[in-house]
Amino acid sequence: MNLMHQEGQQFKVLLELAQSQALSYLQGLPHMPISRPAPVQPSVDLPERGMGTSAALSQFQTYFSQALVASSGPRYWGFVTGGTTPAAIVGDWLTAVYDQNPQSVTGPGDVSAAIELHTLQLYRQLFGLPDGFMGGFVTGATLSNFTALAVARQWAGQQLGHDIARDGVTSGIRILAATPHSSVVKSLAMLGLGSRHMTYIRKPADREAMDVAHLEALLAQQPDVPTILISSGGTVNTVDYDDMQAIAELQKRYSFWWHVDAAFGGFAALSPRFQDRLAGWELADSITIDNHKWLNVPYDNAVYLIKSHHATLQVQTFQNSNAPYLGDPLADFSYLNYGPENSRRLRALPVWLTLLAYGREGYRQLVEQNVEQACAFGGLIDQSDFLQLEAPVRLNVVCFSLKQYRTDKEKLTQFQKKLEALGQVFMTPTVYNGAYCLRAAFVNWRTSPDDLRLAMESMQEAWKAVREA
Repeated sequence: MNLMHQEGQQFKVLLELAQSQALSYLQGLPHMPISRPAPVQPSVDLPERGMGTSAALSQFQTYFSQALVASSGPRYWGFVTGGTTPAAIVGDWLTAVYDQNPQSVTGPGDVSAAIELHTLQLYRQLFGLPDGFMGGFVTGATLSNFTALAVARQWAGQQLGHDIARDGVTSGIRILAATPHSSVVKSLAMLGLGSRHMTYIRKPADREAMDVAHLEALLAQQPDVPTILISSGGTVNTVDYDDMQAIAELQKRYSFWWHVDAAFGGFAALSPRFQDRLAGWELADSITIDNHKWLNVPYDNAVYLIKSHHATLQVQTFQNSNAPYLGDPLADFSYLNYGPENSRRLRALPVWLTLLAYGREGYRQLVEQNVEQACAFGGLIDQSDFLQLEAPVRLNVVCFSLKQYRTDKEKLTQFQKKLEALGQVFMTPTVYNGAYCLRAAFVNWRTSPDDLRLAMESMQEAWKAVREA
């Protein structure tokens, strides 16, 4: 009997080893550092004969696990990184165990695609979106934006009488945006539309949202040019929102594909206090929402939502046209023909479990709790003698600079490195209105008021070290 078969009879012992290691990590998460030196790469050669799972786990613990940072912890405020709810962890573990590839809902015994469709139904209910949106699960906001914009590209080609999916990219497509996320720009590059091929819409002073009057002027100048409009449902620096209702009104008079990038800002729809910022987004052609942000599921999880009346365009874009054994792409619904991936894990399961476990109310509380924490942190920044808010705290992101060194990149870098070395809090640098800033994004269910205090104490210590250097 070979080693795999031997260990196949020892799953209970092996899973208990993994469980012990996982519990050790989770229990220590609130106190783990958010930054560590890079580990020394082990000089381990691939064994000719395997060492077994227990020994391999021991090697991982020796070389790597002690070097991991608390990226799912309560004070990891860089990027927009959520934690992982208990239900989502359980769902993700089971996803690996069941090892399903969601494809067709009509295939024999293929319940995994049905789970995905049911999860999307719960998902639309969570955000108050109509059933007219169809969607699927992908790795993250980048691939979600890519998927939606690929169908938008096909739509634009159709306006020109050109099948881009079959015949390639054509000129004559216009792309408009005010503050596109880097994943949008990356998607344009991958789609052959060109990362520079974008007309930027003006923004009012001290805003990241588009000037709707300028948008209308651009649309009116060339009303017959196929246009893809990319709007922000929460920008990364200041969580600013484009005026969705105004855009919806413009779409009644002008023809354009409207995509909403609401990777984390879409969660404002869960709270009656903030949902008006997204009023009108249900009329968009496509929407991006990232689940490993505010939904607090493990990484590798996002959703694209595309209006179902674009299904033909979607199939034209993604169909497996040279694989007759997969069936008729237009007759039988299959994710193989509606999204970019042929092979996918059951990403819907952790989302399904966490939505049922905590419900709309649980996530409303999380959103409002994180917004309150952001406001409280902004208040502490405002009271500081060495820090300065660079933008109002509109939702869950705090953007701030060193008060006397707003335009000094080197000084901010020194401060950030000192702060990271302390290992208590992690925030990412950015530039806003000419100032070099740090931004703290609050999306983790584990974050507490004590974490705000620890963060401020760490920043005071880091600033002292910078001054004394």
